[in-house]
Amino acid sequence: MNSYSNSYKDAGVDVTAGYKAVELMKQHVAKTMTSGVLDGIGGFGGLFELDVTGIKKPVLVSGTDGVGTKIKIAFLLDKHDTVGIDCVAMCVNDIICCGAKPQFFLDYIACGRNIPEKIASIVSGVAEGCVMAGCALIGGETAEHPGLMPEEEYDLAGFSVGVVDKDSIIDPSKQKAGDVMIAIKSSGVHSNGFSLVRKVFDVSEESLAKTYDELSGKTLGETLLTPTRIYVKAIMELISKVQVKSISHITGGGFYENIPRSLPKGLSAKIKRDDVEVLPIFDLIAKTGNIPERDMFNTFNMGVGMTVVVDKDDADKAIAAIKAAGEDAYVLGELVESDEGVIIC
Repeated sequence: MNSYSNSYKDAGVDVTAGYKAVELMKQHVAKTMTSGVLDGIGGFGGLFELDVTGIKKPVLVSGTDGVGTKIKIAFLLDKHDTVGIDCVAMCVNDIICCGAKPQFFLDYIACGRNIPEKIASIVSGVAEGCVMAGCALIGGETAEHPGLMPEEEYDLAGFSVGVVDKDSIIDPSKQKAGDVMIAIKSSGVHSNGFSLVRKVFDVSEESLAKTYDELSGKTLGETLLTPTRIYVKAIMELISKVQVKSISHITGGGFYENIPRSLPKGLSAKIKRDDVEVLPIFDLIAKTGNIPERDMFNTFNMGVGMTVVVDKDDADKAIAAIKAAGEDAYVLGELVESDEGVIIC
């Protein structure tokens, strides 16, 4: 490509580095191509032909998010090939809450300086996340921001679009007292609460290299950088087997903010504290930071990445379907008549 500008490069933006980054990422993007993709990487817009076979009233569902300050861990560890999975997960896990199947994804990377190999590493994670979610990476943007961001830093965000038949949209109003809430396990902290995590551990290269007995030999850095689980396969399998009455993605705000969003007025989720299978990293965070349990459940997922509500008679079948799709699940609680939202007792 005969495109370059020495003047722009002197100002801090190297357009040729951008071209190299695109070339390096093409191999990763190619892995995500699905039958709906009509155009390759590099155009002005991503083209996608929606397959509506068997869908009478197609409804598009979109979700957007970023990775948050978890990226700081990637900076300190100089490991950039997993945060892209987090970015995809935060978007697709939201749109599946209404029963939509993700179709495509686009990412946005803002960086202080475009280092092609680093950008390609980030996109490799995005592509891996898209493969896990069964959606195509049909485009994105890399923006170099000299003077606005430190040269070695970047931020990552994205959005996804899915489709669901209007008559199949999950309807939380169908829930009733006595319905069962099922927990689908998380892989760790996922991508929320990292401002508190970084404060608790006074995060640095040294602290991230530390090992704890509670983490089974893993370093703190390895544990914190564990990618967010992508639940698309499990949820799609689940809704094909039983009637799912609501789904909640447990992100920032933990149980107390997210679970009530999936409940109708007059119903609350009653959860026995001892039934919550809390992951060791959360116990370590609470102990190290002397954080009250109420704050822990109002900040972190505590080992529960998603919750789903089904009829009591469908609970065993639902758990079996989730496990068959590669995730772990268990009964978390039940719905009761109350306006508290979440009752942990």
